[in-house]
Parts: sequence; structure tokens; C-alpha cells
Amino acid sequence: MIAVQRMFGAVVVLVGVQVFAQDGGADALSEVAAVDGGTDEVQAQRERDRLGGESAAALLGQETAAGKFTFAGTVEAFYQWNFNQPSDQVTAFRGFDNRHNTFTIANAVLDARWDFKQVVGRLALQIGHTPSTYYLAEPGFGPGAGTNATGIELWKYLQQANVGYSFDIGRGVLVDTGIFLSPIGPEAMQVKDNWNFSRSNLFYGLPYYHTGVRVSVPLSDRWTVTVAGFNGWNSVVDGNDGKSLMAQGTYTIEGKLAASFLYFGGPERPRGAAEGQPWRHLVDAHVTWITGPRFSLLVHANAGAEPNARGLSGWVAGALYGRVTLTDWLFVAGRADVFVEQTPTGAASIFWAAPWMASQTLTVEAKPHPQVSARLEYRHDEAGGPVFSTRNGPLTGPRQDTLTLGLTTWF
Repeated sequence: MIAVQRMFGAVVVLVGVQVFAQDGGADALSEVAAVDGGTDEVQAQRERDRLGGESAAALLGQETAAGKFTFAGTVEAFYQWNFNQPSDQVTAFRGFDNRHNTFTIANAVLDARWDFKQVVGRLALQIGHTPSTYYLAEPGFGPGAGTNATGIELWKYLQQANVGYSFDIGRGVLVDTGIFLSPIGPEAMQVKDNWNFSRSNLFYGLPYYHTGVRVSVPLSDRWTVTVAGFNGWNSVVDGNDGKSLMAQGTYTIEGKLAASFLYFGGPERPRGAAEGQPWRHLVDAHVTWITGPRFSLLVHANAGAEPNARGLSGWVAGALYGRVTLTDWLFVAGRADVFVEQTPTGAASIFWAAPWMASQTLTVEAKPHPQVSARLEYRHDEAGGPVFSTRNGPLTGPRQDTLTLGLTTWF
């Protein structure tokens, strides 16, 4: 594992040099959230995703007979000051700018996508605080009977790994299988595809990735339907005996509107849990509205329920985002979110160590180069209990304030 880490680290260093040496590359926007260019770029990216990425000519300057291929990378670094001055140097319950008073790397990613005779694939490798944090929920099992152990240390270097086939049926039917980033919510794993540097409490609490098979069918220029079967929330290896189902519809009006409506259901508690193996229901909706050349608005709502052996667990959460374009290189974005959870007596909470979490965020972004984003961000977090770190130790404060300077570059 040490050898793998060293090799991956060396590749990341080389990629980092290339980022500043090359002037080019494609933005990998999230599937639904309209970022920077609006829904026209989102629609274009959807088509690139369906085909497996940009053509090789876009990267190499020549056509190839082998098919289409794209190679991309990103590095996210930041410095953060937590005004609680936490004794453990941790900014708690933050995804993923979670270290106080240090320069550090949130994530470094290498991403390859290809399309060869309708066979599509994607492999994205990563290292940093981001994957080491969000893979903490991965089920862990020890070795035995000639098999390896499985858990966070095995899988955290994979952000996405999937392969599929695009059938010539109607407008095209894509069937793919592997590890996917979660379609729940509008925020993306890559900082550059979001309006703020930090993510909302909804992004932090809800699942990050799924493993399974999915089918995507474009019904029209505006509507796309996706159905999938997954292990469940955050599991490359399933932690229980059930499987989860997902259905999603996305709607776009080019340059104006992007919306998503999603249902995700299945048993998510681990084997042997006191709550049993109840079916957990999740519904999610978000709409991005491009009101004009200067202002964009995004609304996100999520709710869920799990009737288990201890009672009814459930939650309601929402977030409101706004972004103003001051110039072609300067932007201001704001976000407010709240996440309320109900946990019956005797049951383990699904998300938090407090009954509610909330935050308000203000971000100023400058893009001095098409592939460089610098962001200065102030954020206030508050909770319904002492869940944050302070000078007195972990879990001693009900609120925290941070000032973060983040730098992201990509190719």
C-alpha cells in the first residue's frame, strides 16, 4: 500500500506541473447543477459523459481510430482558520475542508474516460482529506478463508470506476456498472464545479457514492430518466443482505433551468443492528434557475423516513444558493442550509450527534486563469448540541466560524 501511495503521489506531482504548463482542458460539470456557464454547459457535459468524454483530437490534436478518450485532473488545496481554535486541529462535521491552521491538500484526482465502439468507461483515482473522510462509512470486514480484508483502506483511492455499453435504441440507452458518485443533490465532488468552496450539510450528511448497475434513457431533449440498483449508501461491499433502488428524472431548458427529482429506497442499517433491516426512503429535488447573465439561484430539498424496530427515524433538510457574476472572472456566492433529524429512543442516529445542523456561507471567487479558481470563504456552523471542537476539546461547542482560502486547478 505504501508503494501504491508513493507511485500515485508521484503521478499527482507530475499532473500538477502539467496543470500550470498547459492551457486547455474540459470542465467536468455536475450532471444537474448549473455552474459558471449555465445549463447549456450542463447539457453539453451530459452528452460528453454519454459518449465517454471529449474526443482524443481535443487533447492530442489529431483524430484516432481507437475511439474517444479524455484525461483530466484536479488539485484542491486550502488554508483554514477556525475561530474556535480547536485543540484537536479539526473543523468538525465539514466536508471536506476539515483542518484548522494548516496548508493542506483536500483532494488530488486523475480521471480517465473513454468510448470505444459504444463501450464506455471511467476510472478516477484520488488521494487527500476528501476521500479519507467520505469513505469512513464504507463497511469493513476482515480476511478469512483465502480472502482479503475489505474496507476504507482498500477502496478510498477510487472515486469512480465503471464500464458500460450504449445501445442504439431510440435516443440511446446507456447501461453501466461499477462505482458511481451519488446523484443525490446538486453539489459535486469537485470543488470547481460548485459555487462555494465548502459543501453544504446536505452534501456532507447524504450518501457520496454507490456501487451497482444503472440504466439511463433520454426521453427527449429535455427529459432523461435513470433507474438503478445499488448496494446502498456508501458501500463498495454491501454491509447488509438487501439492495437499494433508485429512480431519477432530470429536466433541462438550455441556458435557463435544470431540475432533478429522485427517489432512493432500500435497507441501509448494517447486519445485526438493533433497528433491524428496515427500508429507508429518501426523496430529493433541486432546481437551478439562470435568471440572467448576472444571477443564478439554486434550491435543494431532501427528506426521508425509516420505520425501524425502535420507532420512526427521519429527516427534513433544505438549502438555498445564490450566485452573482460581477465580471467574467469575479463571482460572489451565498448559501444557507438546515438539516433536522428525528431519532427515536434507543436507535442510532442516521446522520448527526445533534438533532439539527445549520450553516451560512459567503464565498468570493476569482478566476485569474480558465483552469484556476481562488476562493475566500467565511462560514458559520451551528448545531442543536455541542458537536464542534473548541479549545476545550472535541464535542464541546455548539457553533463554529471559519475563514478559508482555497485554490483549485484542473486540466
